[in-house]
Amino acid sequence: MERVFTSSDPVSAGLVRSVLEAAGIQCLLRNQYLTGALGELPVNECWPQVWVLDERDAPLALRLIAETLPLDGATGEAWTCPECGERLEPQFRQCWQCGTLG
Repeated sequence: MERVFTSSDPVSAGLVRSVLEAAGIQCLLRNQYLTGALGELPVNECWPQVWVLDERDAPLALRLIAETLPLDGATGEAWTCPECGERLEPQFRQCWQCGTLG
């Protein structure tokens, strides 16, 4: 097994799982119910993860994920989170501090 996607957004993780399954890639969605453990566990350890069961499927899975969820803002200027004011580099489309999408 190999992890191919992690996100604080459970909807994105579900979308990725659906796209991979539609392409015939067997995968598993982990941590979808771990939000209740926030505070006891580190935040990013509770985020939903998509794992492919066969590691040989990982390159195709990563390509499909990149096509499905393009990283808007991957190039360009740094940005400031509108919720918490954290300054982020352009490759991040989600605030690491509060999870808000940029």
